[in-house]
Amino acid sequence: MKKTIITIERQYGSGGSNIGRLTAEKLGINCYNRQILEMTAQRCGIAPEYLESAEENVPTSFLYSLLLSANPARTMEENLPLSDKVFLMESRIINEIADNEKSFVLVGRCGSYILEEKGCFSVYIYADPEYRIKRAIEQYDINENKAESVMKKADKRRETFYNVNTGRVWQDKDQYALCLNSAQLGDELCAELIVKAYNEYNKRFSE
Repeated sequence: MKKTIITIERQYGSGGSNIGRLTAEKLGINCYNRQILEMTAQRCGIAPEYLESAEENVPTSFLYSLLLSANPARTMEENLPLSDKVFLMESRIINEIADNEKSFVLVGRCGSYILEEKGCFSVYIYADPEYRIKRAIEQYDINENKAESVMKKADKRRETFYNVNTGRVWQDKDQYALCLNSAQLGDELCAELIVKAYNEYNKRFSE
């Protein structure tokens, strides 16, 4: 199956967002990252920052049961916690983009899962903690004393949001087509390797 969409999951501080942007620039296609959250917030009439915090509060299946049994007259979607409504709305927006654009780069948002049936080339960007902490301090302006804590909380939020909504394991590298260590390779080379792998992969389906 030809895969025309690139999805990128990334550890906090690994540079995945920048790598996604560079990849899109090299291919001449759009890159979507926080824009998905902002589109979702606009449709819901809620501040993006509030939706981000909702993602951190992903409920367990036990809480699902309590919630649903408390209000059986309401629709299933109305009964869902905000974190799940965010995921559903984001999924719709992502699928709408995929229906209108042949190729694009999507960073985060469980993209490889949402777009699996449409065909996507999935990438995972990771790096050692020391590199990610240094990057958070130098490039994200995170306080040196808080950088490690911020990194761990961000990774946990992304992992929980991904695992609960997909039923998969966020850091399981077996589910990605390409995994790159940005600390060893750097952003520019990572982007170049993604483009090369993406193009070479798709050549198989056009020859």
